[in-house]
Amino acid sequence: MKKDRITKLTLAALMAALTYVATTIVKIPSPTNGFIHPGDGMVFLSGILLGPIYGAFAAGIGSMLVDLLSGYTQYVLGTFVIKALAAFTCGLLYRVLSTRFHNAILPSILSGLAASSIIVLGYFGYTYLFLGMGISAAADIPGNIIQTLFGTFTVTIIFPALKKANIFTYITH
Repeated sequence: MKKDRITKLTLAALMAALTYVATTIVKIPSPTNGFIHPGDGMVFLSGILLGPIYGAFAAGIGSMLVDLLSGYTQYVLGTFVIKALAAFTCGLLYRVLSTRFHNAILPSILSGLAASSIIVLGYFGYTYLFLGMGISAAADIPGNIIQTLFGTFTVTIIFPALKKANIFTYITH
């Protein structure tokens, strides 16, 4: 039991680091003047691989560190909560859907899309309410939609490959 917990904590730390690296290292310029990166894909993958609880902490910490170390301190708390909720939702929904579908692709897509909506609405709400941007916070919605759809695409490609490689038998929920 203790060994399983240590393994989960270690994997959560690795997923937090992978989320940080995937967000900061790989950047593709987007038409909305931002960047597209596979970081949200790692957020979703954290929830699916580690389950809702450990996945939420891994995703929240990894994403929060990006804002903290990049100078976007006003987003640190919001990012932690939003990305943790997204990973939690993705992991929980994947767990439910994977019992109903016999492949990994459809549950990955559906859980990724649900988590994407949490990120898009979460950042809109956070910038609107807590950062005082008012309705101008809506200007970030198109970029966040593109970013999270890329994350859904990323997890839909990566997770079935990991499942086929039997990595899932090692990582238990």
